[in-house]
Amino acid sequence: MDKILIVGCKNAMDDICIGCSRCLVAFNRRQGVFEIYEDTDAEIMGIVGCGGCPASAIVTRLMQAKLWNAPMNEKPTVLHIAPCISEQCPSKEDLIKKIVAKAGIKVIEGTHPYAPSNIFA
Repeated sequence: MDKILIVGCKNAMDDICIGCSRCLVAFNRRQGVFEIYEDTDAEIMGIVGCGGCPASAIVTRLMQAKLWNAPMNEKPTVLHIAPCISEQCPSKEDLIKKIVAKAGIKVIEGTHPYAPSNIFA
């Protein structure tokens, strides 16, 4: 079973996404990048904020997620980078490089497909 941890932008998670419902709905419907789990047993075990700009705390945040889940014997097997980072973050290259270097698990950019293609159409 895949255990998924999502990393999102702290600013977007606090001010825009309201509970990150688009990532969760996409996972439940197996839409967007989550289509890869269509016929598999997978669950989201958490959503972690990057720690704030310029995301210098991301490694610490991932360690916290590991420590918080250790008593429950929960450990992610896949880490998804939410669109608020992969499509919007000015520090995304450095942030993703840090995550890939330290995570020790598969890192996938993307989650939901619900970004508007044309805002004023």
